[in-house]
Amino acid sequence: MKIIECPRDAMQGLKDFIPTEEKADYINQLLKVGFDTIDFGSFVSPKAIPQMRDTADVLSKLDLSNTDTKLLAIVANKRGADDACQFEEINVLGYPFSVSETFQLRNTNATIEESLKRVEQITELAHNHKKTMLVYLSMGFGNPYGDEWNVEIVQKWADKLVNMGVKVLQLSDTIGVAKPESIRYLFSNLLPEYPDVEIGAHLHTTPSTWMEKIEAAYQSGCRRYDGAIRGYGGCPMAKDDLTGNMPTENMCWYFKKQDALELYWEEFLFALNKANDVFPDH
Repeated sequence: MKIIECPRDAMQGLKDFIPTEEKADYINQLLKVGFDTIDFGSFVSPKAIPQMRDTADVLSKLDLSNTDTKLLAIVANKRGADDACQFEEINVLGYPFSVSETFQLRNTNATIEESLKRVEQITELAHNHKKTMLVYLSMGFGNPYGDEWNVEIVQKWADKLVNMGVKVLQLSDTIGVAKPESIRYLFSNLLPEYPDVEIGAHLHTTPSTWMEKIEAAYQSGCRRYDGAIRGYGGCPMAKDDLTGNMPTENMCWYFKKQDALELYWEEFLFALNKANDVFPDH
C-alpha cells in the first residue's frame, strides 16, 4: 500500500502566500510519517502558480537525513523538467496529461498530441537523471466539457504512455465526478492489462462520498493513493465547494482497518495538528 501525501496540491490554489519556512516546516513533519512519497512542489511558471514559486527554496530546507519517503515535483514542460532534474533530492517527476482535449489546453496550453511530445522529452530527462516518470491521467473518470470518455479512450492513451517508458500512471478524478461504478470499471479493466505498471488513484470527493470511492478502488486492486490532509485543495473548476482532495486521514483510517497500512501514527497526529496552523479555515 502506497500513500502519496500532496501538500503541493493542497497549497497551490491558495491566494495568500504561505511563507517558505512554514511550507518547509510542514513538509519536514510529513517526512516523519512514513508516506511513500510527498508531492511537495512544482517547477511551473510562477505567473501560473505563484504559490509554488519558492519550490527550490523549500527543497533546500527539507531534512532528508532520516526518511525513506520519496519527493515528487510537478512539471508541465521540458523547461520545468530541466529545472527539477538539477536536484538529486527529487525522485519523481509528475506530468498532468489529460484524456480530455479541452482540459489539456486549459491546464497546460497544449493539445494532447503536443502533450505526448512533452511526455517523451520529460521521460527521457527523467531516465537520464535516474528519476521516476509519473503521468496523471487527468479527467480520467469523465469531464464536464462533453468530450467523449470511456475505458477504451483511457486505455488508448495509457498504451501510448507505457510504450514511451512511463512506469507509473495516476488515474485522476479531476473534478470529483467519479462514482464507485466508474472506479471499478476503470481499475478492473486497466490493472490486468498493465501488470508491470503501477496504476494509482487521485480522487477528489465530498465529505459524504469518500469511503465508497476508496472502497471501490481498493476492492478493484488499487494499492496506490494520493491524498491531502483534511482534504485541502482540489480542482478550482469543481462546481461543488465541498469537493476537495481525498482526506489522507480518512484513507489511513480505512486502510488501517484492513491491516494494509503501517505509518508512524504519532507523527501523523502531529502533522494533522500542524495542518491547522498552515491552512486557513475553509
